Amino acid sequence: MKMEYTVNIIPEEDGKGYYVMVPALPGCFSQGSTIEEAQKNIVKAIKLHLKSIREEGEDIPLERRRVLNTVVEVAT
Repeated sequence: MKMEYTVNIIPEEDGKGYYVMVPALPGCFSQGSTIEEAQKNIVKAIKLHLKSIREEGEDIPLERRRVLNTVVEVAT
C-alpha cells in the first residue's frame, strides 16, 4: 500500500542543510545537506515511524487532505 504525506522542508538557520518534518506524523523528522537528501531521508524516517506505530498496535495516521505550502511576497 502506498501512502502520501505532506512534508515541510525548512532551511537550517546556519544555511548548511535542511530540516524536514511530517505534520501528520508528530515526532517524525529528519534532515539533509540538500533538499534531495532531506527528501530521501524523510522517506526512510516515515517508513521507520510507521513500522513503530504498527508494532505498537496503533492506527496509522492518514493525511486527511493535501496541503500546498508556498511563499508569497508582501510589501510593507
